[in-house]
Amino acid sequence: QVQLVESGGGLVQAGGSLRLSCAASGIIFSRNALGWYRQAPGKQRELVASITSGFLTTYADSVKGRFTISRDNAKMTVYLQMNTLKPEDTAVYYCNAGGAAYGSWGQGTQVTVSS
Repeated sequence: QVQLVESGGGLVQAGGSLRLSCAASGIIFSRNALGWYRQAPGKQRELVASITSGFLTTYADSVKGRFTISRDNAKMTVYLQMNTLKPEDTAVYYCNAGGAAYGSWGQGTQVTVSS
């Protein structure tokens, strides 16, 4: 049974930083593409960043240069370092393994950025 558990969300002022973590179990972690998505109130869930099994990364234009996704296969954990946070980054952030269509999701962690 696949389990993804996010942590690290919270309330931060604009310009601040947060680091999200997602610990996985029940999957062959090193073979999975991983991603961070977010969903703001009234909006669709969107891809924030992804990292392949070969450590290739992609980012949404809105977070390029501010967010960094990384993975530690030994710890079966994926991270999202978020710097220079803006109020528009406020959302529930979800970890995904295996792709949006057929992959697994965590329960989400709230990130709130105050202006």
